[in-house]
Formats: sequence, structure tokens, C-alpha cells
Amino acid sequence: MKKSVLTRYRVMAYVTGVLLVLLTLGVIAKYVLDMNGAVDFTRVVAIAHGWLYVVYLVFAFDLGSKAKWPVGKQLWVLLAGTIPTAAFFVERKITQELESKVAEDSPAVVKA
Repeated sequence: MKKSVLTRYRVMAYVTGVLLVLLTLGVIAKYVLDMNGAVDFTRVVAIAHGWLYVVYLVFAFDLGSKAKWPVGKQLWVLLAGTIPTAAFFVERKITQELESKVAEDSPAVVKA
């Protein structure tokens, strides 16, 4: 497995996670605190998170298929983008698990 597959998953996990936390804060500001600007903020963040979550799904599925994960683990990683802060924890666990596999598959760099 190439390192780029893991890297693009990691980037999208963080992007999705940050947007979901911002969306959660926006919803709290909109419905609980009744703040004026929260409606537009929540709408923009919700749209961005929705589209980028689809990209996250594609990259996470690609990573899982190349890592040959069972279906349950694949679903666990895919759903991490829907629970605030879960993407950060799942990304860290997956990265620790796969870094050795990526290092094994990478050709050794020989300096002349």
C-alpha cells in the first residue's frame, strides 16, 4: 500500500472532523444560544461538511479495501466522520496500525 493512500485519508479525516465540530458548535449557537449569525454559519459549514464527507468516504473506503479490512472495521471507519471528534481518534488508531504496513511496502531508499 502506498503512503499517499494513508496520507489522503488522514487529511480528509482531520478536515471532516474539524468541520463536524464546527457544525456542532454552530447548531448549539443556533438552537441553544439563539445567536444571530449562527444560521448562515451553520448552513455554510453543513454544506461543506456534507460534500467533504463524501470525499472522506471515498478515501476511507479506498484505504480499507487496500488494507483488506473486514466489513465491520470498514463501517467503523466510515461512520467516524459522523460523530463529533471520533474522526480524530479513529484516524490516530488507524495510522498507528498501518504505518508499519506502509513502511514494509515502500522500497528502501539507497543513497549512493
